[in-house]
Amino acid sequence: MGLRPQDAARPPRARARPGPAPAQLLRPVRRTAGGLSRGHLPRPPHRPEPAGRLPHPHHGLPAAAPGPRRPGRRLRRAQCHGSRLARIRAQFGLDEPMVTQYGIFLRDLCTGNLGTSYSFHASAFQVVMDRLPYTITLAVSAIAVTTVVAVPLGVWMARRADTKRELGANVLTITGQSMPDFWTGVMLLTVFAVLLPVLPASGFTSWSGLILPTVTVAVLQLALISRLVRREMTTALAAPYTTVARSRGVSERTLTWQYGLRNSAVPLVTALGTRFAALLNGVVVVEVVFGWPGVGSLVVRALETRDYPLIQATVLVTATLAILVQLLVDLAYPLFDPRVRLGKAA
Repeated sequence: MGLRPQDAARPPRARARPGPAPAQLLRPVRRTAGGLSRGHLPRPPHRPEPAGRLPHPHHGLPAAAPGPRRPGRRLRRAQCHGSRLARIRAQFGLDEPMVTQYGIFLRDLCTGNLGTSYSFHASAFQVVMDRLPYTITLAVSAIAVTTVVAVPLGVWMARRADTKRELGANVLTITGQSMPDFWTGVMLLTVFAVLLPVLPASGFTSWSGLILPTVTVAVLQLALISRLVRREMTTALAAPYTTVARSRGVSERTLTWQYGLRNSAVPLVTALGTRFAALLNGVVVVEVVFGWPGVGSLVVRALETRDYPLIQATVLVTATLAILVQLLVDLAYPLFDPRVRLGKAA
């Protein structure tokens, strides 16, 4: 059989079809002759920024991320070219070298100006502060539930060490620690928002909307903290001072809560403070699954739109909060362990 003229004009199938131009990545998705959409074609590789042009990680890393380098192209929303696009880039200082942009960032940081968000057209710091109370509410509720449930559970496991009950509880905690946040959230949504529509599926329209995100976050924390309490309590209850107190006729309740738990308080407070500081940075997966208007979902939107001022403001605010929480935890050590003294040798 002979080839038709149109078949002879076609290029061989072994040759790879060239990727779309960078400008085509912003156009609506359209089907090509091969059945693939232009939005699913691989993006062209970009050359990495030189190391000397990344003076600070959270300032330079977004510019080195894959995707269109110039956020001005995302700001146009329509087909604008030439002078209009140049004006947009000059307005936000995107036409300057990276070192110059970093110098401007440091200068504005000293005056408390973290820049204007490209997406919200408002102060980046104010946008973060508007979302921060929702993240703090979720973090406080998750830590409260974790403390109320995990500490008694860990003490109960330590009192029944090396028994079948303790083994069953240990298996449950390991299972909870192994489940990813998004899977737990989706399962809770399916049961309590779809099959049994008793709780809202997303948002924070009422206090009932806090239940599902709190439980989702607390499942992992429960597993971590309860296993920590169990390990520390087992060590404390087997210590020589506990044996001496038991020989003197001290009750088991006093041994457990006064001798054992008090001597296990320092690592417990450290773990709770560390988890609370991590939650303040935003539980990204949980906030996206439940549509929670917190810092985590804000970070996702900022990364998608390459909103540099918003990313920098989020990093600075959450890092400052994490440092403050860790400082408060360190200052609280003398309350739980009298051997720890601040400013003087013990």
